[in-house]
Amino acid sequence: MAADLLLALLADARLPVGAHTQSGGLEPAMTHGGLRAADVPRFLVGRLATCVPVDAGTAVVARSRGLGDPVGLPAVEEAWAARTPSAPLRAAARVQGRGYLRMASRLWPDPLWAALGREPARPVVLGVLAALAGLDAARLVRLVAHDDVATVTAAALKLDPADPVEAARWTLQTHDRIEALVPRLARLTDPEQIPASSAPLLEEFSLLHTRTDQRLFHA
Repeated sequence: MAADLLLALLADARLPVGAHTQSGGLEPAMTHGGLRAADVPRFLVGRLATCVPVDAGTAVVARSRGLGDPVGLPAVEEAWAARTPSAPLRAAARVQGRGYLRMASRLWPDPLWAALGREPARPVVLGVLAALAGLDAARLVRLVAHDDVATVTAAALKLDPADPVEAARWTLQTHDRIEALVPRLARLTDPEQIPASSAPLLEEFSLLHTRTDQRLFHA
């Protein structure tokens, strides 16, 4: 399959992986931090500086291990978990990981999936998927980052309705920042190289979100 068509398929919001259940931390930030739709562009900048490099770096390293040393995949998962201190955020990523694993293992069947265990995180599954499907590291970084941005902007339209064209504009405005991540992350091969940036407020909001009775999104 052509790499660009594969990238378009995996970035499609209609992919049956349960992404519609996630807000990328936006709902907790709106509920507990007072954010509104007008704040979404700054929220995206924050995620692209903190959460996204962790996930994209994890995916790239998982891809490298999937191509060469699948025995090392648990170490990638452990490195990601150490950089994701919030238990609810780890749980949300594993919910998505199961969705991706269900889809990917049927479309690209391979014994390598067994190396991921029962509850792999989303970026680890995406990395192995990239290895099996032939997606290069640069496109993988773009995929993880764009998917994160699209998750937030789609959720914003449900949480604080605005013109959908504005959501598209917010997404477009992030593309230079996404592209800047590519040379930084696409070369990673070792779990120790995965960025360890953090977003303490998002982590705190995620903990509060688990005790919220009325919510639209899992996280």
